[in-house]
Amino acid sequence: MRNFNGKVLFLDRSDINTDEIIPAKYLTEITKDALGPHLLEDLCLEGFIPGKSTRDKHIVVSRANFGCGSSREHAPWAFEVNGIHVVIAESFARIFRQNMFNGGMLAVELPEDMIADLFTRFADRDTRLETDFANSTFTFTTDGDRLTVPFHLSEFDRALVDACGWVEYADANY
Repeated sequence: MRNFNGKVLFLDRSDINTDEIIPAKYLTEITKDALGPHLLEDLCLEGFIPGKSTRDKHIVVSRANFGCGSSREHAPWAFEVNGIHVVIAESFARIFRQNMFNGGMLAVELPEDMIADLFTRFADRDTRLETDFANSTFTFTTDGDRLTVPFHLSEFDRALVDACGWVEYADANY
């Protein structure tokens, strides 16, 4: 199983699309690693600096409709090769969400009010997330502030994560 703990990157905008996650001009690359330097390269968001803001981050928290746009699996791959294995948002584009689970990563939806609370309490601070996968909880911590949040996964999504992705799951079960 992947590491689902680490520093959090807050992206305070809805509708972050797959072209902003990994620009289409890099889709001709033949390895996942080649996508790495270009993660969120075209994202325009106040205070966000491509390449710098993502450094040492392993979790993304964002708003609604994350991963909208095209159905490419390159967007989750770009997160994967940068060590980001968890994206938490109010909602996801269906295909992006499934591509995350197919890669053995987490795309977890939390209610809008909970996401708003996370931004208010933690966004402008050095925040860490600890994931208790077995008990389906996230714990956010920073400067003495701590919040534990429950999350839900379907049995199938949990099985994909346990197996480290769809290919491994299929190899073990079919």
